[in-house]
Amino acid sequence: MPAVRQVAQKFGLLGGWSGTPDFLDAERSFGALLLAPDGAGGALGFGGTLRRGAVTHLGDLFVLPEHQSSGVGRALLTELLPGDGPKVTFASSDPRAVALYVRHGLRPWTPLLYLTGPATGLPTPSARPTQAEDVAARPTWAKDVEARPVRAEDVAALDAHASGGARSDTLAWYAGLPGVTMYATDGGYAAARLTGPDVVIGPAGGETSQDCADAVLGALAGTRARSARMAVPGTHPLVPALLGAGWRIADMDTLMADDAVLALIRPDRYVPHPDLG
Repeated sequence: MPAVRQVAQKFGLLGGWSGTPDFLDAERSFGALLLAPDGAGGALGFGGTLRRGAVTHLGDLFVLPEHQSSGVGRALLTELLPGDGPKVTFASSDPRAVALYVRHGLRPWTPLLYLTGPATGLPTPSARPTQAEDVAARPTWAKDVEARPVRAEDVAALDAHASGGARSDTLAWYAGLPGVTMYATDGGYAAARLTGPDVVIGPAGGETSQDCADAVLGALAGTRARSARMAVPGTHPLVPALLGAGWRIADMDTLMADDAVLALIRPDRYVPHPDLG
């Protein structure tokens, strides 16, 4: 683990975690974490996955710059994503990474926007709409939905529906970390993790796009944080709402998946955790 974390630190992956346990521990406990050894007690790179039911989320694949294009990444990925089965990942802007994932059966789906902005002054969650078709294109905002703190087991079924697979152990682990609160509305849920005056939102989801948006906005209101960040698929109606409220795009990946995942997850109803999927 020290060798893995040394590589992770070189890529700036641990900035959002104040200590251990962190997402690397989650991959080791609820998926797979592989290290490519350098022969001297260190690592050339590492890769990690998390499981949601049948879905494999590739959370990490990082190789030190001096060893890239040497076959290390391909060897790690072959071990982490063997055979068939639903697969999803967040690909960086490096064309080599996108090509590598395509060769393993994934294809670009939608941008994944890493948004940051003020957690206050946002639209208030709305009443649940009567027509879901209108919601995806034109979300509405009112004052009748409140996000309430709940237990991880209370939202496990809804998370499985939104994220494409069950992961009750992972949710319970995350909910047990300092600063983490699970919130729920009648049709949605959102996890919020306070780190000082800031909050990280995700995972979050809902029966409809509006339900997901309501849960996210309700969780933001409940935390009373100063600023927030989250990873939002480009097709989600939260994107224009947050950008219109002064948020900005800090970074961008590509959400890649195989055809099996495309039938399980609706990116306009789900907001993944930036590190846990």
